[in-house]
Amino acid sequence: MTNTVITVWKENMLFESDNPSGHSVLIESGTEHGGNEIGLRPKAMMLSSLAGCTGLDIVSLLKKMRAEVDDFKLVVNGELTDEHPKYYHSVTVEYHFYGRDLKEDKINKAVDLSIEKYCGVMEMFRQFAELKTEVHFHKK
Repeated sequence: MTNTVITVWKENMLFESDNPSGHSVLIESGTEHGGNEIGLRPKAMMLSSLAGCTGLDIVSLLKKMRAEVDDFKLVVNGELTDEHPKYYHSVTVEYHFYGRDLKEDKINKAVDLSIEKYCGVMEMFRQFAELKTEVHFHKK
């Protein structure tokens, strides 16, 4: 399967990129490099892609396992190298689950399946970064 995106320069330091789903996103550098804070920054979007990929896996798995949660949040921190080209050398993914009756064993299993088997974006990150994961349960 091949995915194709088309990215068009709009003005200054702003690009618009489409997606096979038909939606588009604005991409821009930070103000320190001439951006106007209109678009998302490319490297930060990579962290969002990682969170979205593993998050979608987990929501789907928890539904199949009948282990629904009241709320679910991911916090992804990436540390960039000091030298150019700067890339993420270390990434931490925090999984935060909220609810009254959290089925921790099933949740942990869903997280493990995403990390080890299903999340292709996580596998891509493994090629260049040290990955750490943490699971946090917040009982209401």
